[in-house]
Amino acid sequence: MLQSPTPKKRRRGRLFRFSSALVVLLAVAGYLVVQYVTGGRGGPGCKVVSGKDDGQAYEFSQEQTMNAATIAAVGTGRGMPERAVTIALATALQESQLVNIEHGDLDSLGLFQQRPSQGWGTKKEILDPTYAAGVFYEHLAKVNDYQQLPLTVAAQRVQRSGYPEAYAKHEPEATLLSAALTGQAAATLTCQGLPDTTRANTGPDAVRAALVRDFGRTVLKETGAEVTGDGSATKAKAKSTPSPIAGATGGSSTVTLPVRSGSTRTGWQLAHWAVANSSVLHIERVSYAGREWAAGSADDPWHSTATKASGGVRIVTERQTGRK
Repeated sequence: MLQSPTPKKRRRGRLFRFSSALVVLLAVAGYLVVQYVTGGRGGPGCKVVSGKDDGQAYEFSQEQTMNAATIAAVGTGRGMPERAVTIALATALQESQLVNIEHGDLDSLGLFQQRPSQGWGTKKEILDPTYAAGVFYEHLAKVNDYQQLPLTVAAQRVQRSGYPEAYAKHEPEATLLSAALTGQAAATLTCQGLPDTTRANTGPDAVRAALVRDFGRTVLKETGAEVTGDGSATKAKAKSTPSPIAGATGGSSTVTLPVRSGSTRTGWQLAHWAVANSSVLHIERVSYAGREWAAGSADDPWHSTATKASGGVRIVTERQTGRK
């Protein structure tokens, strides 16, 4: 016959259950704090909507959106058409959910689950989103008539996946992302923009270095941008194109990227890129063509501003107070 637990044992059992519940609550609270502080990188923090007023919309984490912006920037920097960017985004959505995975199937790595053993590059290279996107486009460009092929066929001819039909289901969301991140659709991407405190790179130099990393110097020359890489400023501007203006007010700095007349698509790509990178670069506001986005909520649309459009993309970011 089993004996009833003693009062002392029952107290220990209740204390154990209480302690376990407290640990769970603290873990949940900690998770929510991290999500708030980091801009929700593990959950929805950004939203892309259709530019056709058809109600289509998709949500992504800030990390996913930042990686998508890199993929789009690398594509346009290489002169690839919007269709190529859509194919690349759909592929990355299927392979990694736009997360830079360090451990995949066999030796697959990164946004596109590329394999060092299959000649895609070294582990370090593949885990660099800029490199991974570039080598994907190199292979896609070799696919004959890829723009006329169904998306899943074009992606499969690059990836050689065991699930060749899997890419098709991501075409709708990839199409909306591509339209926003190539500048085809104006004011269609928003993010919460809550600052990522785990990274210290802020201020104009960090913004310019990130622009060079993703777009390359060629695109920035076309916009007349002054670019900064390792801390030494170099000017890269076309003739008769004004240099960017970097000003400081209070605790913020403003970087202005001049955009040539008639190049609104380039302007919106740069503006959406800034929004996508707002968390990691601590970008507070982005304005272009009489519209402005402000950090705070992905649900707030780009709103009209009273300030007359200057022809440039204005990026307001926290000033960098010093390096650790």
